[in-house]
Amino acid sequence: MDLSRLLRTSGTVAAAAVLLISASAAGRATPAAAPAHDRDITGGYLAGADAARSLSPYYGQQLRWHSCGSGATGFECATMRVPLDYAMPRGGEIKLALSRQKATGARSRRLGSLLVNPGGPGGSAIDYLQRYAAKNYPASVRARYDLVAMDPRGVARSEPVTCLTDSEMDAYAQVEQTPHNQAEIRQLVAALKKFAAGCAAHSGRVLGHVSTVEAARDMDVLRGVLGDGKLHYIGASYGTFLGATYAGLFPSRVGRLVLDGALDPSLSAERANRDQAAGFQTAFASFARDCARQSDCPLGASGTAAMGGRLKSFLTGLDAHPLPTARSRPLTESLATTGVIAAMYDQDAWPTLRKALSLAMEGDGSVLLALSDAYYERDAHGSYSNLMAANAAVNCLDLPTAFHSPDDVRRAIPAFNKVSPVLGENLAWGGLSCAYWPTHATGRAHRITARGAAPILVVGTTRDPATPYPWARSLAHQLSSGRLLTYDGDGHTAYTRGSSCVDNAIDSYLLGTTTPPADQHCS
Repeated sequence: MDLSRLLRTSGTVAAAAVLLISASAAGRATPAAAPAHDRDITGGYLAGADAARSLSPYYGQQLRWHSCGSGATGFECATMRVPLDYAMPRGGEIKLALSRQKATGARSRRLGSLLVNPGGPGGSAIDYLQRYAAKNYPASVRARYDLVAMDPRGVARSEPVTCLTDSEMDAYAQVEQTPHNQAEIRQLVAALKKFAAGCAAHSGRVLGHVSTVEAARDMDVLRGVLGDGKLHYIGASYGTFLGATYAGLFPSRVGRLVLDGALDPSLSAERANRDQAAGFQTAFASFARDCARQSDCPLGASGTAAMGGRLKSFLTGLDAHPLPTARSRPLTESLATTGVIAAMYDQDAWPTLRKALSLAMEGDGSVLLALSDAYYERDAHGSYSNLMAANAAVNCLDLPTAFHSPDDVRRAIPAFNKVSPVLGENLAWGGLSCAYWPTHATGRAHRITARGAAPILVVGTTRDPATPYPWARSLAHQLSSGRLLTYDGDGHTAYTRGSSCVDNAIDSYLLGTTTPPADQHCS
C-alpha cells in the first residue's frame, strides 16, 4: 500500500493497463572465482579467503539452460543457486530464476551479457525481458549482448514472498489510504498489521534476506557464473538503486551500467516519500496543462490549482460514495487514487486517464479501476502477482520506516501537502507501511561513491513523478565516475520511450563507441 515506493518502469504499468482496459551458454567462459575481497555497506559478511572458500561452490556452478516453453519462444531459462544468508553461506540456499535471449549478431562481435532489471522492488525482470526489452531494445544492442534477466530473491519465480490470498489482497487494496477519522485510521493500521503478519506466516524463511544488498551480491554470482569479467547492466527505477548498490560493493567489476530513473540512496524513507509527493505534483501539473488543451478534459481549464482541487474533491467524495464498475468491485477512493498515480508514470496514458475521469464523474468507475489493477498487477481473473508483497519486504529491509505511528504521519502531513496539494496526504500515509513489519531494517540511508568504478551513466527525466529529477543529479554527483544524462520530458524513465537523443546516447555508451560526457542534455 506504500505506493510512493513502488518503483518500476512506466512500460510495465502502461502495457498492463492497455490489456486490462481493452478487456473492460554455448561458448561460456570459464566461471570466475569467488571474490577474495568484498566491500559491503552493511558489514557482517565474510571477507578475504573465507569468502572465496565459502562462495566458490556458487561462483563455480554450471547453469543448465533450456527452452522456456511455448509461451516464451526464443528464450532460454535456468535456475541459479545462491546462499540464503551471505553471512553464513553454508547455512542454506535459495534458487533464483533466470532467462536470456542470446545475442543475435556474429559471435565474434559479442560484448557479453547485459543484465536488465525493471525496478519495483518486486517487478519481474524475466517478464520485462520477454515482454518488453527483447522487443524494444535497439537491434544494435541485441545483436551484441545476450540479454539476461534474473528475478531477484523474493520476486516472481525466485522463491516469491507471499502475504495474502487474492481475495485478501482485494480487501487490502480497498482500505482507505487517507483516513479521515479514527475509525478509518484503525482500519488502516489493522490492514497493515494483517499484511505484515501474513508475510511472516507464509514467507518467514526468506523475509529477512531479500534486501537490495543481498540481491546485488546475487548479481555478482550471476556475473561470475556467466563468465563475464565485468557486469553490464540496465536498471530502471528501483533497479538503479540495485545497480548503484552493486557498484558500491564491487566497483572494480563495473562494466557499462545504465541507471535510468535514478534513486538517491542518501535519503531517509520519509524524505524520499516527500520528494516523491513533489514529483507526482510536478507530473500532475504537466497532465493538467495537457488536459486543459483537450476538449474532453473532465477537470476544466481553470489552472493547475483549481484542477487539482477538483480532482482531490472528486477522490475524497468516493470515500462515502464508491462508484459502480463493470466488475463486482466498486471504485473506492483508494483504488481511484491508485489509478490516477498509475497514469502519471507515462504521458501516453494521459488520454486514458482523461477518459477514466470523465466516465467516473459520470458514475462509471470501470476504467479507473482497470488502471489501479494494472498498477497492482491484478489480472482479469482476480489473481495478483507478488509485486506488492516483494515490494514491502525489500523496502522494509532497506530503510528504517518513515513513520512509527499515525501520530507521526499526522504531524508530517502539512509538509507533504505543501509540496503536493493533490497527493501529498496519500503519500504521507504510505510512509506508515513498514511500521509494523516483522523484521528489522538491515540497511540505512547512505551515499554511494563506488570509487574506482568505470564510468556509470545516470539518466534523469525532468518531470519524472516517481524518481524526481534531483535524485538523478544527486546520484551522479555521489558516484565517483557518475555521468548525468538529462531528459527534458515527462514520464518515468527515458530509455526506449521515444527520445532518439536519449536512445543514441545510451546505445553509444553500451556499445563502447563513446564515453558519456559529464553532463549531457536531451529533449
